[in-house]
Amino acid sequence: MSDDEQNYEVFDGRSAGGSGTSSVACSTLCKNRFVVINGRPCKINDISIDASESATRVNGVDIFTGAQLELKSYPGDFVDVPSVALHEYSLVNVDDGFLNLMSADNTAKDDVKVPPGDLGSQIDHGFKEGKDLLITVMTAMGEQAAVRFREAPKGF
Repeated sequence: MSDDEQNYEVFDGRSAGGSGTSSVACSTLCKNRFVVINGRPCKINDISIDASESATRVNGVDIFTGAQLELKSYPGDFVDVPSVALHEYSLVNVDDGFLNLMSADNTAKDDVKVPPGDLGSQIDHGFKEGKDLLITVMTAMGEQAAVRFREAPKGF
Protein backbone atom coordinates (compact mmCIF):
# COMPACT_ATOMS: atom_id res chain seq x y z
CA MET A 1 0.00 0.00 0.00
CA SER A 2 1.43 3.36 -0.98
CA ASP A 3 1.74 6.21 1.52
CA ASP A 4 -1.04 8.02 -0.30
CA GLU A 5 -3.42 5.05 -0.03
CA GLN A 6 -2.54 4.64 3.64
CA ASN A 7 -3.28 8.30 4.28
CA TYR A 8 -6.77 7.92 2.83
CA GLU A 9 -7.68 4.52 4.20
CA VAL A 10 -11.39 3.87 4.05
CA PHE A 11 -13.05 3.84 7.47
CA ASP A 12 -16.48 2.32 7.88
CA GLY A 13 -17.75 1.94 11.41
CA ARG A 14 -21.00 2.28 13.28
CA SER A 15 -22.99 5.11 11.75
CA ALA A 16 -24.02 8.00 13.97
CA GLY A 17 -27.52 8.62 12.70
CA GLY A 18 -26.77 8.60 8.99
CA SER A 19 -24.42 11.56 9.21
CA GLY A 20 -21.54 9.67 7.61
CA THR A 21 -19.76 9.45 10.94
CA SER A 22 -19.19 6.97 13.74
CA SER A 23 -18.55 7.58 17.42
CA VAL A 24 -15.33 6.24 18.99
CA ALA A 25 -13.44 6.74 22.23
CA CYS A 26 -10.90 9.53 21.89
CA SER A 27 -8.24 7.18 23.28
CA THR A 28 -8.48 5.09 20.07
CA LEU A 29 -7.48 7.94 17.73
CA CYS A 30 -4.18 7.60 15.85
CA LYS A 31 -2.03 9.85 13.73
CA ASN A 32 -2.86 9.71 9.98
CA ARG A 33 -6.43 8.54 10.70
CA PHE A 34 -9.57 10.65 10.53
CA VAL A 35 -11.65 12.61 13.04
CA VAL A 36 -14.39 15.23 12.87
CA ILE A 37 -13.25 18.61 14.24
CA ASN A 38 -15.73 21.50 14.33
CA GLY A 39 -18.01 19.57 11.98
CA ARG A 40 -15.27 19.05 9.37
CA PRO A 41 -13.64 15.75 8.29
CA CYS A 42 -9.94 15.98 9.19
CA LYS A 43 -6.82 13.86 8.89
CA ILE A 44 -4.99 13.71 12.23
CA ASN A 45 -1.44 15.06 12.01
CA ASP A 46 -0.63 15.29 15.73
CA ILE A 47 -1.94 14.03 19.06
CA SER A 48 -0.61 15.31 22.37
CA ILE A 49 -1.51 15.01 26.04
CA ASP A 50 -1.81 18.10 28.21
CA ALA A 51 -0.94 16.63 31.63
CA SER A 52 -1.93 19.78 33.52
CA GLU A 53 -5.51 19.51 32.24
CA SER A 54 -5.61 15.73 31.65
CA ALA A 55 -6.77 16.62 28.14
CA THR A 56 -5.90 15.23 24.75
CA ARG A 57 -5.23 17.71 21.96
CA VAL A 58 -5.79 16.48 18.43
CA ASN A 59 -4.51 18.59 15.54
CA GLY A 60 -5.89 17.84 12.12
CA VAL A 61 -6.11 19.10 8.57
CA ASP A 62 -9.49 19.43 6.86
CA ILE A 63 -9.33 16.87 4.05
CA PHE A 64 -11.22 19.14 1.65
CA THR A 65 -10.01 22.66 2.48
CA GLY A 66 -6.58 22.09 4.04
CA ALA A 67 -7.51 24.23 7.07
CA GLN A 68 -5.68 23.40 10.33
CA LEU A 69 -8.10 22.57 13.18
CA GLU A 70 -7.71 21.49 16.81
CA LEU A 71 -9.85 19.31 19.06
CA LYS A 72 -9.55 19.13 22.84
CA SER A 73 -11.04 16.15 24.65
CA TYR A 74 -10.92 14.58 28.09
CA PRO A 75 -10.59 10.97 29.30
CA GLY A 76 -13.73 9.01 28.50
CA ASP A 77 -14.88 11.43 25.79
CA PHE A 78 -16.20 10.07 22.53
CA VAL A 79 -15.55 11.79 19.21
CA ASP A 80 -16.93 11.38 15.73
CA VAL A 81 -14.86 9.90 12.93
CA PRO A 82 -15.96 10.33 9.32
CA SER A 83 -16.56 7.47 6.92
CA VAL A 84 -14.05 8.27 4.17
CA ALA A 85 -14.12 6.44 0.85
CA LEU A 86 -12.04 6.54 -2.31
CA HIS A 87 -13.46 5.62 -5.71
CA GLU A 88 -11.68 5.59 -9.05
CA TYR A 89 -13.36 6.77 -12.26
CA SER A 90 -12.36 7.12 -15.91
CA LEU A 91 -12.20 10.72 -17.10
CA VAL A 92 -14.52 11.22 -20.07
CA ASN A 93 -14.47 15.02 -20.42
CA VAL A 94 -13.68 18.27 -18.65
CA ASP A 95 -16.63 20.64 -19.02
CA ASP A 96 -17.34 24.04 -17.44
CA GLY A 97 -15.19 23.41 -14.37
CA PHE A 98 -16.50 19.89 -13.77
CA LEU A 99 -15.06 16.45 -14.46
CA ASN A 100 -17.28 14.12 -16.48
CA LEU A 101 -16.46 10.70 -15.03
CA MET A 102 -17.47 7.10 -15.69
CA SER A 103 -17.43 4.32 -13.08
CA ALA A 104 -16.37 0.73 -13.80
CA ASP A 105 -20.06 -0.22 -14.13
CA ASN A 106 -20.59 2.57 -16.72
CA THR A 107 -22.44 4.94 -14.40
CA ALA A 108 -21.86 8.60 -15.28
CA LYS A 109 -20.74 11.02 -12.56
CA ASP A 110 -20.78 14.71 -13.51
CA ASP A 111 -20.78 16.51 -10.15
CA VAL A 112 -17.08 16.56 -9.25
CA LYS A 113 -15.38 19.92 -9.65
CA VAL A 114 -12.00 20.24 -11.32
CA PRO A 115 -9.67 20.52 -8.31
CA PRO A 116 -7.88 23.83 -7.80
CA GLY A 117 -4.15 24.35 -8.20
CA ASP A 118 -1.58 22.01 -9.68
CA LEU A 119 -3.76 18.90 -9.50
CA GLY A 120 -6.50 20.48 -11.62
CA SER A 121 -3.96 21.88 -14.08
CA GLN A 122 -2.26 18.49 -14.45
CA ILE A 123 -5.60 16.74 -15.04
CA ASP A 124 -6.62 19.34 -17.63
CA HIS A 125 -3.23 19.14 -19.36
CA GLY A 126 -3.28 15.33 -19.49
CA PHE A 127 -6.82 15.31 -20.84
CA LYS A 128 -5.96 17.86 -23.55
CA GLU A 129 -2.98 15.68 -24.55
CA GLY A 130 -5.42 12.82 -25.15
CA LYS A 131 -4.27 10.66 -22.26
CA ASP A 132 -6.71 8.18 -20.71
CA LEU A 133 -6.84 9.26 -17.06
CA LEU A 134 -8.22 7.60 -13.95
CA ILE A 135 -9.40 10.06 -11.31
CA THR A 136 -9.65 9.15 -7.62
CA VAL A 137 -12.55 10.85 -5.84
CA MET A 138 -12.64 11.04 -2.05
CA THR A 139 -16.01 11.30 -0.30
CA ALA A 140 -16.81 12.05 3.33
CA MET A 141 -19.76 13.58 5.16
CA GLY A 142 -21.63 14.47 1.97
CA GLU A 143 -18.65 16.18 0.33
CA GLN A 144 -16.41 14.98 -2.46
CA ALA A 145 -13.26 16.02 -4.25
CA ALA A 146 -10.86 14.69 -6.84
CA VAL A 147 -7.67 13.98 -4.88
CA ARG A 148 -5.33 12.33 -7.39
CA PHE A 149 -5.09 10.88 -10.85
CA ARG A 150 -3.04 8.43 -12.85
CA GLU A 151 -2.76 7.40 -16.44
CA ALA A 152 -4.91 4.37 -17.24
CA PRO A 153 -3.04 1.15 -18.04
CA LYS A 154 -2.81 0.29 -21.74
CA GLY A 155 -5.92 -1.51 -22.97
CA PHE A 156 -8.02 -0.21 -20.09
